[in-house]
Amino acid sequence: MGRFDGKTVLITGAAGGLGRGAAKAFAAEGARLVLSDLDEPTLRSFAETLDAETAVLAGNIADEALSQALVALAVERFGRLDVAVNNAGIVQSFVRLPQVASEEARRVIEIDLLGVFYAMKHQIQQMERQFKADGKGGAIVNIASAAGLGGAPKLSIYAAAKHGVVGLTRSAAIEYASKGLRINAVCPAHTRTAMVDSFVRVSGAPEADALAELTRGVPMRRVAEVDEITPVILFAADPANSFMTGHTLAVDGGVGAI
Repeated sequence: MGRFDGKTVLITGAAGGLGRGAAKAFAAEGARLVLSDLDEPTLRSFAETLDAETAVLAGNIADEALSQALVALAVERFGRLDVAVNNAGIVQSFVRLPQVASEEARRVIEIDLLGVFYAMKHQIQQMERQFKADGKGGAIVNIASAAGLGGAPKLSIYAAAKHGVVGLTRSAAIEYASKGLRINAVCPAHTRTAMVDSFVRVSGAPEADALAELTRGVPMRRVAEVDEITPVILFAADPANSFMTGHTLAVDGGVGAI
């Protein structure tokens, strides 16, 4: 019997990286899935590989209408929403603050911060209704970043957005702690996803040299693998962790210990 048997789990940014890893892990634990991503063809192809009841809806998380529609889809297809993993996001160019284009900064904030705000806004309302109706609330897991817990040179606007996600997480966790909702954030350091691959390509350096530069401040001296982060996401969502809320779970290779 899986930890999430019969639970409806919504995951954004599900076509790749951490979203894909989380979807596989939740499916293996018996969850029913509602998946979203901007890349519709890849999203649909991936959904077909999962051994789970799955509904998909592609779109841009910076559009609030998508978040509202995803919650409605979860309720329409599966009757409720038990877990939401707000994972969709982008990274900025790896440059000092004055070199960040203003339009790029605006886009990072719209997707990485406002996208999470829109998602939580609609997820919380549905979960609160469920708690009032049957005493069963839900769990929200926001994917922030180690960059949301401290300074991040050459990632200033990304760090600002992820600090915002941490602020949303902590504030909403307090607001809804007595209303059946648990809200936590997972804060990975650099993880081997398309974001890291893009950095390596743009750097123009050999992969080993680019990754060494990227992880210079990481005591473990390496990037994380997706399979090292997804268990933490499931841990944060697990109903067994019924007294844990408002946490920022750093999975950072030791960065936070410095």
